[in-house]
Amino acid sequence: MKKRIKEENYNVKNSASRLVFAAFAVIVQISWITVLYYVLEAYNPWLSYLMSVAAVIITVAIYSSRFSPDTKLPWIILIAFAPVMGVLLYVLMNFPGLTGRYRRSFSDINQKFTEYLIQDPEVTKELEEIDFHVANQTRYLSNCVGYPVYKNNDIHYFNNTTDAFNSLKENIKKAESFIFMEYHAIEDAESFSEIHELLAEKSRQGVIVRIIYDDVGSFSFINSEFIRKMAADDIECRVFNRIMPLINLFMNNRDHRKMTIIDGKMAFTGGYNLANKYFNREENSRYGHWKDVGIEIEGDAVNSFTVMFLEMWNAIKDTDTDYDQFLVKNHYQANETSGFAQPYGDTPLDHEHTGENVYLDLIKDAQHYLYIMTPYLILSEQMRHELTMAAKRGVQISIVTPGIPDKKLVYEMTRSYYAQLVKDNIHIYEYKPGFCHGKVVIADDEIAIVGTINFDFRSFYHHFENAVLLYHYRCIHDIKKDFENTFRLCEDVTAKYQQQLPIYRRIYQSILRLFAPLI
Repeated sequence: MKKRIKEENYNVKNSASRLVFAAFAVIVQISWITVLYYVLEAYNPWLSYLMSVAAVIITVAIYSSRFSPDTKLPWIILIAFAPVMGVLLYVLMNFPGLTGRYRRSFSDINQKFTEYLIQDPEVTKELEEIDFHVANQTRYLSNCVGYPVYKNNDIHYFNNTTDAFNSLKENIKKAESFIFMEYHAIEDAESFSEIHELLAEKSRQGVIVRIIYDDVGSFSFINSEFIRKMAADDIECRVFNRIMPLINLFMNNRDHRKMTIIDGKMAFTGGYNLANKYFNREENSRYGHWKDVGIEIEGDAVNSFTVMFLEMWNAIKDTDTDYDQFLVKNHYQANETSGFAQPYGDTPLDHEHTGENVYLDLIKDAQHYLYIMTPYLILSEQMRHELTMAAKRGVQISIVTPGIPDKKLVYEMTRSYYAQLVKDNIHIYEYKPGFCHGKVVIADDEIAIVGTINFDFRSFYHHFENAVLLYHYRCIHDIKKDFENTFRLCEDVTAKYQQQLPIYRRIYQSILRLFAPLI
């Protein structure tokens, strides 16, 4: 046991060192280019004029771009005050040509799966007869993003990760054909060790087992030794977007998805990764009690999860030639026949901000109440406007955020929005037992979203994400009950933030909000 712990600690230190080295190398490269410019400028004053022209052109391009106003303003200010650094960073982080290869790769792979994601018109027609507004929401995802809405599913909601983890293990034991797992973070510790044992056993039985993890998300937990360890048990493993000590725009885009697909018949998703802290298995955790949620889907909608995984798997390395073995239609006979489920993914490589748009649609259509649970609340002006407009229409809006932060700067950013929101009678609840990591929204006892998408700029604009839109399922009542129970464990800080904050705090928070889109 001591030897294993010592090896794990070494792996963590080694992985952390890789990230620190990569970050340091990028900073050195940017600094070197900046210093080189000023050295050359001394010999050639025309460089200064060229940089000024470039700054003006880029500022105009930013102003006329499709970016949200929240994203435009900090870039314009940065370029105005530090033209060289601002222009350099903008080109590196936003110039589309620098991600052309990745865009083409994902686009080519995506085209191969269009025939597997065909909307059943009968499902759409039935939904239109029940609620045309909801049908319009689902049409956006099917027409513009390519993810159908399904019937014939049974959905179970988990209000805690212990139940979700136990169900995941029990269903892995039943796998007969394949197990696909894609997670932002995997920790080779107690929790995953239990999963690993089951996966190794299923692999010995001939089940195909595949794992994708994000290199940044898992940097403090595992390193390349993990892949060799999995390979020893015939478990295929791929790393999304490896950390590289080079300036690379795509490094800003991470795989934030969390999903397990079993035989194309059952899928799990939610806010939790496969690491001990998500299952409250860390002794004396600085996060207090970790609150997270998820769902289990059995039925036809699992097809969309399988496609999402295979797209990512083959975008990393295009090796599959036979998709039919994974995407055979099940025609599942559901116990619950009245509900509609629509899993969907979001990619930063297109111009469609799917995660944000679905949330905005839900807010706009809410009539009686809207409950939101999110670990981070860093809002665009459009999102803040829709929330306050809904509250002004009389919609009861309650938002649950953490009581204990995981990232103090981001936590301060989250709190910086409270004063504006509570002025319009939006209630803010901080989860006092600890850190609240769930990403779930519910409205009017009828419709809900559960997935991986936070209410922040990174989830909306920079990460690969996934979620499920649910309508008319019994589990929606379980989601509402979970919110009601969670409210009782929270501190209602609404009245506190209705009071005038000290001026230094308001200035500090304004600066944080200004540059939040760039973090």
